[in-house]
Amino acid sequence: MERIDVFNDKRIVLTLDAGGTNFVFSALQKGEEIVNPITLPSNCDDLEKCLKVIIEGFEQVNAAIAPQRAEAISFAFPGPSDYKKGIIGDLINLPCFRGGVALGPMLEEIFGIPTYINNDGDLFTYGEAIAGMLPTLNSDLKDNGADKEYRNLFGITLGTGYGGGIVSNQRLFEGDNSAAAEIWLMRDFKNTNLLVEESVSIRAVQRVYKDLSGDAETRSPQEIYFIATGQSNGDKQAAIAAFEEMAHMIGESLANAITLIDGAIVVGGGISGASELIIPTIVEHLNGHIENLKGDKIPRLVSKVYSMEDEASYNDFLNWESHVVKVPFSDKEISYHTEKKLIVGLSRLGTSRAVCLGAYAYALAMLDDAKEGVDNTKVLKLNNTL
Repeated sequence: MERIDVFNDKRIVLTLDAGGTNFVFSALQKGEEIVNPITLPSNCDDLEKCLKVIIEGFEQVNAAIAPQRAEAISFAFPGPSDYKKGIIGDLINLPCFRGGVALGPMLEEIFGIPTYINNDGDLFTYGEAIAGMLPTLNSDLKDNGADKEYRNLFGITLGTGYGGGIVSNQRLFEGDNSAAAEIWLMRDFKNTNLLVEESVSIRAVQRVYKDLSGDAETRSPQEIYFIATGQSNGDKQAAIAAFEEMAHMIGESLANAITLIDGAIVVGGGISGASELIIPTIVEHLNGHIENLKGDKIPRLVSKVYSMEDEASYNDFLNWESHVVKVPFSDKEISYHTEKKLIVGLSRLGTSRAVCLGAYAYALAMLDDAKEGVDNTKVLKLNNTL
Protein backbone atom coordinates (compact mmCIF):
# COMPACT_ATOMS: atom_id res chain seq x y z
CA MET A 1 0.00 0.00 0.00
CA GLU A 2 1.29 3.45 -0.93
CA ARG A 3 1.77 6.03 1.78
CA ILE A 4 -1.17 8.37 2.24
CA ASP A 5 -0.41 12.03 1.55
CA VAL A 6 -3.35 13.65 3.30
CA PHE A 7 -2.17 17.19 2.56
CA ASN A 8 -2.24 16.77 -1.22
CA ASP A 9 -5.37 14.68 -1.65
CA LYS A 10 -8.25 16.58 -3.24
CA ARG A 11 -10.95 14.19 -2.10
CA ILE A 12 -13.46 15.55 0.43
CA VAL A 13 -14.55 13.61 3.51
CA LEU A 14 -17.36 14.60 5.89
CA THR A 15 -16.50 14.30 9.60
CA LEU A 16 -18.25 14.36 12.95
CA ASP A 17 -16.97 15.05 16.46
CA ALA A 18 -19.49 13.19 18.62
CA GLY A 19 -19.83 14.42 22.19
CA GLY A 20 -22.45 13.65 24.81
CA THR A 21 -23.86 17.19 24.62
CA ASN A 22 -23.07 18.44 21.10
CA PHE A 23 -22.22 17.04 17.67
CA VAL A 24 -19.76 19.06 15.57
CA PHE A 25 -19.86 18.46 11.80
CA SER A 26 -17.21 19.46 9.27
CA ALA A 27 -15.53 18.53 5.98
CA LEU A 28 -11.85 18.00 5.16
CA GLN A 29 -9.91 18.32 1.93
CA LYS A 30 -6.14 18.10 1.68
CA GLY A 31 -6.09 17.51 5.43
CA GLU A 32 -7.74 20.84 6.26
CA GLU A 33 -11.26 21.92 7.17
CA ILE A 34 -13.00 23.59 4.21
CA VAL A 35 -16.17 24.70 6.03
CA ASN A 36 -16.98 26.42 9.28
CA PRO A 37 -17.83 23.60 11.73
CA ILE A 38 -21.55 23.16 12.39
CA THR A 39 -22.53 22.46 16.00
CA LEU A 40 -25.90 20.90 16.87
CA PRO A 41 -27.25 19.50 20.16
CA SER A 42 -26.90 15.72 20.31
CA ASN A 43 -30.31 14.99 21.90
CA CYS A 44 -28.66 11.90 23.35
CA ASP A 45 -31.75 10.76 25.29
CA ASP A 46 -33.99 10.46 22.22
CA LEU A 47 -32.82 8.14 19.43
CA GLU A 48 -35.03 9.52 16.67
CA LYS A 49 -34.06 13.13 17.44
CA CYS A 50 -30.40 12.17 17.73
CA LEU A 51 -30.36 10.39 14.36
CA LYS A 52 -32.19 13.29 12.70
CA VAL A 53 -29.57 15.67 14.12
CA ILE A 54 -26.80 13.55 12.58
CA ILE A 55 -28.57 13.56 9.22
CA GLU A 56 -29.24 17.30 9.42
CA GLY A 57 -25.61 18.04 10.32
CA PHE A 58 -24.23 16.18 7.33
CA GLU A 59 -26.88 17.73 5.07
CA GLN A 60 -25.76 21.20 6.16
CA VAL A 61 -22.11 20.35 5.50
CA ASN A 62 -23.02 18.96 2.08
CA ALA A 63 -24.81 22.21 1.29
CA ALA A 64 -21.77 24.20 2.44
CA ILE A 65 -19.35 22.36 0.11
CA ALA A 66 -21.67 22.42 -2.94
CA PRO A 67 -21.17 22.13 -5.86
CA GLN A 68 -18.30 19.88 -4.71
CA ARG A 69 -19.23 16.40 -3.50
CA ALA A 70 -17.87 14.35 -0.64
CA GLU A 71 -16.35 10.93 -1.31
CA ALA A 72 -17.06 9.48 2.13
CA ILE A 73 -18.14 10.05 5.72
CA SER A 74 -15.64 9.20 8.46
CA PHE A 75 -15.69 9.88 12.18
CA ALA A 76 -15.01 8.61 15.69
CA PHE A 77 -17.81 7.35 17.89
CA PRO A 78 -17.66 5.89 21.40
CA GLY A 79 -17.72 2.15 21.98
CA PRO A 80 -18.76 -0.55 22.45
CA SER A 81 -19.45 -0.78 18.73
CA ASP A 82 -19.04 -3.08 15.77
CA TYR A 83 -17.09 -0.49 13.84
CA LYS A 84 -16.60 -2.61 10.73
CA LYS A 85 -20.36 -2.92 10.29
CA GLY A 86 -21.06 0.61 11.54
CA ILE A 87 -23.29 -0.59 14.38
CA ILE A 88 -23.21 1.41 17.62
CA GLY A 89 -23.88 -0.49 20.85
CA ASP A 90 -24.63 0.36 24.48
CA LEU A 91 -23.07 3.76 25.16
CA ILE A 92 -22.83 5.53 28.51
CA ASN A 93 -22.79 9.11 27.24
CA LEU A 94 -25.31 8.46 24.45
CA PRO A 95 -27.91 6.20 26.10
CA CYS A 96 -30.37 6.32 23.22
CA PHE A 97 -28.11 3.94 21.22
CA ARG A 98 -28.56 1.08 23.70
CA GLY A 99 -29.52 -2.16 22.04
CA GLY A 100 -27.56 -1.46 18.85
CA VAL A 101 -28.14 1.06 16.07
CA ALA A 102 -26.97 0.59 12.47
CA LEU A 103 -25.67 4.15 12.16
CA GLY A 104 -23.14 3.53 9.38
CA PRO A 105 -25.54 1.68 7.04
CA MET A 106 -28.18 4.38 7.66
CA LEU A 107 -25.79 7.13 6.56
CA GLU A 108 -24.67 5.12 3.52
CA GLU A 109 -28.26 4.71 2.36
CA ILE A 110 -29.18 8.36 2.90
CA PHE A 111 -26.06 10.00 1.46
CA GLY A 112 -24.98 7.36 -1.06
CA ILE A 113 -21.33 7.34 0.01
CA PRO A 114 -19.25 4.93 2.13
CA THR A 115 -19.33 5.60 5.87
CA TYR A 116 -16.47 4.66 8.20
CA ILE A 117 -16.74 4.74 12.00
CA ASN A 118 -13.89 4.08 14.42
CA ASN A 119 -12.80 4.50 18.02
CA ASP A 120 -11.20 7.85 18.89
CA GLY A 121 -8.07 6.19 20.33
CA ASP A 122 -7.58 4.34 17.05
CA LEU A 123 -8.05 7.45 14.93
CA PHE A 124 -5.78 9.50 17.23
CA THR A 125 -2.99 6.99 16.68
CA TYR A 126 -3.66 6.83 12.94
CA GLY A 127 -3.50 10.60 12.61
CA GLU A 128 -0.17 10.69 14.48
CA ALA A 129 1.16 7.82 12.33
CA ILE A 130 0.18 9.51 9.06
CA ALA A 131 0.99 13.16 9.75
CA GLY A 132 2.20 13.62 13.32
CA MET A 133 4.67 12.03 15.68
CA LEU A 134 5.77 9.09 13.50
CA PRO A 135 6.73 11.05 10.36
CA THR A 136 8.41 13.67 12.57
CA LEU A 137 10.44 10.92 14.22
CA ASN A 138 11.45 9.33 10.92
CA SER A 139 12.35 12.71 9.42
CA ASP A 140 14.62 13.46 12.38
CA LEU A 141 16.29 10.06 12.01
CA LYS A 142 16.91 10.68 8.31
CA ASP A 143 18.27 14.18 8.96
CA ASN A 144 20.62 12.68 11.53
CA GLY A 145 21.93 10.13 9.03
CA ALA A 146 20.41 7.12 10.80
CA ASP A 147 19.60 4.11 8.64
CA LYS A 148 16.41 3.39 10.55
CA GLU A 149 12.68 3.87 10.00
CA TYR A 150 9.82 3.20 12.43
CA ARG A 151 6.59 1.79 11.01
CA ASN A 152 4.69 0.76 14.14
CA LEU A 153 2.98 3.13 16.55
CA PHE A 154 1.07 2.57 19.78
CA GLY A 155 -1.01 5.57 20.85
CA ILE A 156 -2.58 6.30 24.23
CA THR A 157 -5.00 9.03 25.26
CA LEU A 158 -5.15 10.22 28.86
CA GLY A 159 -8.33 11.91 30.05
CA THR A 160 -11.71 10.84 31.37
CA GLY A 161 -10.62 7.33 30.38
CA TYR A 162 -7.55 5.54 29.06
CA GLY A 163 -7.70 4.87 25.32
CA GLY A 164 -5.35 3.15 22.91
CA GLY A 165 -4.67 2.48 19.24
CA ILE A 166 -2.25 0.51 17.06
CA VAL A 167 -0.95 1.38 13.59
CA SER A 168 1.41 -0.89 11.66
CA ASN A 169 2.83 -0.08 8.23
CA GLN A 170 0.31 2.70 7.61
CA ARG A 171 -2.56 0.39 8.49
CA LEU A 172 -4.87 0.74 11.46
CA PHE A 173 -4.94 -2.53 13.42
CA GLU A 174 -8.58 -3.04 14.36
CA GLY A 175 -8.68 -6.68 15.46
CA ASP A 176 -11.24 -9.29 14.48
CA ASN A 177 -13.95 -7.81 16.72
CA SER A 178 -13.13 -4.09 16.41
CA ALA A 179 -11.65 -4.38 19.89
CA ALA A 180 -7.88 -4.02 19.48
CA ALA A 181 -5.74 -1.83 21.77
CA GLU A 182 -8.27 -1.78 24.64
CA ILE A 183 -5.46 -0.94 27.03
CA TRP A 184 -7.86 0.45 29.66
CA LEU A 185 -8.87 -3.13 30.50
CA MET A 186 -5.39 -4.25 31.52
CA ARG A 187 -4.90 -5.14 35.16
CA ASP A 188 -3.71 -2.51 37.64
CA PHE A 189 -0.44 -4.06 38.79
CA LYS A 190 -0.68 -2.52 42.30
CA ASN A 191 -4.38 -3.24 42.87
CA THR A 192 -4.70 -6.44 40.87
CA ASN A 193 -8.47 -6.73 41.28
CA LEU A 194 -8.92 -3.40 39.44
CA LEU A 195 -8.66 -2.43 35.79
CA VAL A 196 -5.82 -0.04 35.07
CA GLU A 197 -8.13 2.79 33.96
CA GLU A 198 -9.04 3.29 37.63
CA SER A 199 -5.43 4.47 38.08
CA VAL A 200 -5.03 6.17 34.68
CA SER A 201 -7.71 8.83 34.36
CA ILE A 202 -8.82 12.21 35.65
CA ARG A 203 -10.53 10.59 38.62
CA ALA A 204 -7.33 8.70 39.50
CA VAL A 205 -5.24 11.88 39.78
CA GLN A 206 -7.98 13.49 41.86
CA ARG A 207 -8.34 10.49 44.16
CA VAL A 208 -4.63 10.03 44.87
CA TYR A 209 -4.07 13.74 45.54
CA LYS A 210 -7.07 13.89 47.87
CA ASP A 211 -5.96 10.77 49.77
CA LEU A 212 -2.36 11.94 50.21
CA SER A 213 -3.05 15.61 50.93
CA GLY A 214 -6.17 15.27 53.07
CA ASP A 215 -7.68 18.11 51.05
CA ALA A 216 -11.45 18.13 51.57
CA GLU A 217 -12.01 19.71 48.15
CA THR A 218 -11.90 17.68 44.92
CA ARG A 219 -9.35 19.46 42.73
CA SER A 220 -9.24 19.33 38.94
CA PRO A 221 -6.15 17.75 37.30
CA GLN A 222 -5.16 21.23 36.13
CA GLU A 223 -5.31 22.57 39.71
CA ILE A 224 -3.26 19.59 40.91
CA TYR A 225 -0.76 20.22 38.13
CA PHE A 226 -0.42 23.87 39.18
CA ILE A 227 0.18 22.74 42.76
CA ALA A 228 2.77 20.18 41.63
CA THR A 229 4.66 22.80 39.60
CA GLY A 230 4.52 25.44 42.35
CA GLN A 231 2.11 27.74 40.50
CA SER A 232 -0.61 27.33 43.15
CA ASN A 233 -0.72 26.70 46.88
CA GLY A 234 -1.35 23.17 48.11
CA ASP A 235 0.41 19.94 49.01
CA LYS A 236 3.14 19.92 46.35
CA GLN A 237 4.52 16.48 47.22
CA ALA A 238 1.05 14.92 47.13
CA ALA A 239 0.40 16.54 43.74
CA ILE A 240 3.66 15.25 42.29
CA ALA A 241 2.97 11.80 43.72
CA ALA A 242 -0.50 11.73 42.11
CA PHE A 243 0.96 12.16 38.63
CA GLU A 244 3.91 9.85 39.31
CA GLU A 245 1.64 7.02 40.49
CA MET A 246 -0.45 7.36 37.35
CA ALA A 247 2.73 7.34 35.23
CA HIS A 248 3.90 4.07 36.82
CA MET A 249 0.53 2.50 35.99
CA ILE A 250 0.79 3.75 32.42
CA GLY A 251 4.35 2.43 32.23
CA GLU A 252 3.42 -1.09 33.32
CA SER A 253 0.44 -1.33 30.96
CA LEU A 254 2.60 -0.02 28.12
CA ALA A 255 5.32 -2.52 28.98
CA ASN A 256 2.82 -5.34 28.48
CA ALA A 257 1.57 -3.85 25.21
CA ILE A 258 4.96 -2.94 23.74
CA THR A 259 6.37 -6.37 24.57
CA LEU A 260 3.98 -7.64 21.89
CA ILE A 261 3.93 -4.71 19.47
CA ASP A 262 7.52 -3.38 19.48
CA GLY A 263 6.80 0.15 18.26
CA ALA A 264 7.09 3.83 19.09
CA ILE A 265 4.63 5.31 21.61
CA VAL A 266 2.67 8.56 21.25
CA VAL A 267 0.80 10.17 24.15
CA GLY A 268 -2.24 12.46 23.84
CA GLY A 269 -5.37 13.50 25.72
CA GLY A 270 -6.00 16.31 28.19
CA ILE A 271 -3.80 14.97 31.01
CA SER A 272 -0.81 14.82 28.65
CA GLY A 273 -0.55 18.56 29.31
CA ALA A 274 1.25 17.51 32.51
CA SER A 275 3.81 15.60 30.43
CA GLU A 276 6.86 16.77 32.38
CA LEU A 277 5.40 15.02 35.44
CA ILE A 278 4.40 11.88 33.54
CA ILE A 279 6.71 10.96 30.66
CA PRO A 280 10.02 10.78 32.62
CA THR A 281 8.42 8.28 35.01
CA ILE A 282 6.93 6.27 32.14
CA VAL A 283 10.36 6.03 30.50
CA GLU A 284 12.00 5.13 33.81
CA HIS A 285 9.44 2.37 34.40
CA LEU A 286 9.84 0.96 30.88
CA ASN A 287 13.61 0.86 31.39
CA GLY A 288 13.18 -0.96 34.70
CA HIS A 289 13.69 -4.63 35.48
CA ILE A 290 11.71 -7.76 36.20
CA GLU A 291 12.91 -10.96 37.89
CA ASN A 292 12.84 -14.64 37.06
CA LEU A 293 12.48 -17.42 39.66
CA LYS A 294 16.24 -17.40 40.24
CA GLY A 295 16.07 -13.75 41.26
CA ASP A 296 17.96 -12.57 38.18
CA LYS A 297 17.07 -9.02 37.13
CA ILE A 298 16.01 -8.88 33.48
CA PRO A 299 15.23 -5.68 31.53
CA ARG A 300 11.47 -5.09 31.42
CA LEU A 301 11.67 -4.63 27.65
CA VAL A 302 14.02 -6.00 25.02
CA SER A 303 14.54 -2.45 23.72
CA LYS A 304 15.82 0.58 25.61
CA VAL A 305 13.27 3.40 25.77
CA TYR A 306 14.03 7.09 25.22
CA SER A 307 12.02 10.30 25.56
CA MET A 308 11.27 12.51 22.57
CA GLU A 309 10.55 15.35 25.01
CA ASP A 310 14.00 15.33 26.65
CA GLU A 311 16.68 16.85 24.40
CA ALA A 312 19.57 14.75 25.72
CA SER A 313 17.54 11.54 25.63
CA TYR A 314 16.26 12.25 22.12
CA ASN A 315 19.74 13.04 20.82
CA ASP A 316 20.95 9.71 22.20
CA PHE A 317 18.05 7.99 20.47
CA LEU A 318 18.85 9.62 17.11
CA ASN A 319 22.46 8.41 17.19
CA TRP A 320 22.55 4.82 15.97
CA GLU A 321 25.73 2.79 16.17
CA SER A 322 26.28 0.21 13.44
CA HIS A 323 28.53 -2.83 13.59
CA VAL A 324 30.00 -4.36 10.42
CA VAL A 325 30.36 -8.13 10.08
CA LYS A 326 31.56 -10.29 7.22
CA VAL A 327 29.23 -12.67 5.41
CA PRO A 328 30.66 -16.18 5.97
CA PHE A 329 32.37 -17.70 2.92
CA SER A 330 32.07 -14.39 1.08
CA ASP A 331 33.92 -11.12 0.56
CA LYS A 332 30.77 -9.17 1.39
CA GLU A 333 30.18 -7.21 4.58
CA ILE A 334 26.93 -6.15 6.18
CA SER A 335 26.14 -3.69 8.93
CA TYR A 336 23.56 -4.02 11.68
CA HIS A 337 22.42 -1.95 14.64
CA THR A 338 23.88 -3.14 17.90
CA GLU A 339 21.11 -1.65 20.07
CA LYS A 340 17.33 -1.93 20.00
CA LYS A 341 15.59 1.38 20.74
CA LEU A 342 12.06 2.65 21.28
CA ILE A 343 10.77 6.17 21.86
CA VAL A 344 7.95 7.83 23.82
CA GLY A 345 6.70 11.20 22.58
CA LEU A 346 3.81 13.62 22.81
CA SER A 347 1.23 14.21 20.10
CA ARG A 348 2.62 16.54 17.42
CA LEU A 349 -0.85 17.42 16.09
CA GLY A 350 -2.90 17.84 19.25
CA THR A 351 -5.42 15.15 20.17
CA SER A 352 -8.50 16.59 18.44
CA ARG A 353 -6.68 17.34 15.19
CA ALA A 354 -5.03 13.94 15.22
CA VAL A 355 -8.43 12.24 15.55
CA CYS A 356 -9.84 14.38 12.73
CA LEU A 357 -6.89 13.71 10.42
CA GLY A 358 -7.02 10.05 11.36
CA ALA A 359 -10.66 9.86 10.29
CA TYR A 360 -9.81 11.61 7.01
CA ALA A 361 -6.80 9.39 6.29
CA TYR A 362 -8.72 6.23 7.18
CA ALA A 363 -11.47 7.09 4.69
CA LEU A 364 -8.91 7.75 1.94
CA ALA A 365 -7.18 4.44 2.65
CA MET A 366 -10.46 2.53 2.56
CA LEU A 367 -11.53 4.23 -0.66
CA ASP A 368 -8.20 3.29 -2.25
CA ASP A 369 -8.56 -0.28 -1.05
CA ALA A 370 -12.03 -0.47 -2.58
CA LYS A 371 -10.66 0.68 -5.94
CA GLU A 372 -7.90 -1.91 -5.75
CA GLY A 373 -10.32 -4.64 -4.69
CA VAL A 374 -8.64 -5.10 -1.31
CA ASP A 375 -11.86 -4.70 0.65
CA ASN A 376 -14.78 -3.74 -1.55
CA THR A 377 -17.60 -5.04 0.66
CA LYS A 378 -18.85 -1.54 1.44
CA VAL A 379 -18.82 -0.50 -2.23
CA LEU A 380 -20.68 -3.65 -3.32
CA LYS A 381 -23.23 -3.16 -0.56
CA LEU A 382 -23.68 0.48 -1.49
CA ASN A 383 -24.18 -0.32 -5.18
CA ASN A 384 -26.80 -2.90 -4.29
CA THR A 385 -28.83 -0.38 -2.28
CA LEU A 386 -28.94 2.34 -4.92
